[in-house]
Amino acid sequence: MNNLGRYGIWISRHSWPQEPNLIATGAQELESLGFGSVWIGGSPPDDLDLPEAVLAATTTLVAGTSIVDIWHSHGEALAASHIRLREQFPGRFYLGVGSGHAPTAAAVGQSYVKPLTQLRAFLTDKLHRVPPDERMIAALGPKALAAARELTAGALPYLMPPEHTAEAREILGADRLLVPEQKVFLGTDPVEARAVARRVLKPYLSLPNYTTPWRRFGFTDDDLAGEGSDRLADWAVAWGDGPAVRARVDAHLEAGADHVALQVLSADPSPHLPRAEWRAVAEALF
Repeated sequence: MNNLGRYGIWISRHSWPQEPNLIATGAQELESLGFGSVWIGGSPPDDLDLPEAVLAATTTLVAGTSIVDIWHSHGEALAASHIRLREQFPGRFYLGVGSGHAPTAAAVGQSYVKPLTQLRAFLTDKLHRVPPDERMIAALGPKALAAARELTAGALPYLMPPEHTAEAREILGADRLLVPEQKVFLGTDPVEARAVARRVLKPYLSLPNYTTPWRRFGFTDDDLAGEGSDRLADWAVAWGDGPAVRARVDAHLEAGADHVALQVLSADPSPHLPRAEWRAVAEALF
């Protein structure tokens, strides 16, 4: 794979425009700003049309899915799409998959039982044609991280602190890729920054996949109640001026990450590419 550099961008598929020319210009701007990768969240569909458009519009940018939810994927179609992308853009695409959450399984009439076993079967059966060094998984707990080491190129932790990154590196070893996501907001007004953080964190407060590990890092029921505490908001989102945000992001690299996928937040809650915010963050980082 290409050298990813230090920083990439994480953004949901729902934030991308439909118009091909706007997808292209957004991807080209990310590349021109110096970001090494773009990770597309929100469970992109099996056709992988969006990452294909991003790759076609750029020359060095690496794209990845972070992640395709196995409960919403047919597997074989996803593997076929991966073959199409790797033939067109060798060394520039990672297929990230994950076992999602109980609500995503329930939405398609499935029971969220033994999700890691289901994920392992998905990798070794439906994705058997995808080379292990071109696939990654969403991994938080020790068993999932061990599966990432055994079956894939590495792990894509989400909404976890640098302390988790250090633990993940120990489990993965030195030869696996570790790309944690980190939410960032450039702004020094604590009222505004925490309002943005709470808006983004709200969907995760009821998901045990996240709240259980958060408790290991010292959070309690009080922190998780309502819209979340100030302490949780400040911990989950790196906000402040440029140097403060960079220090928070670089803490992941110091803890053993190979690359950090930045989810750059905007005060505007509507789905969109936060291009102005990308520019400001790039100025702070590069």
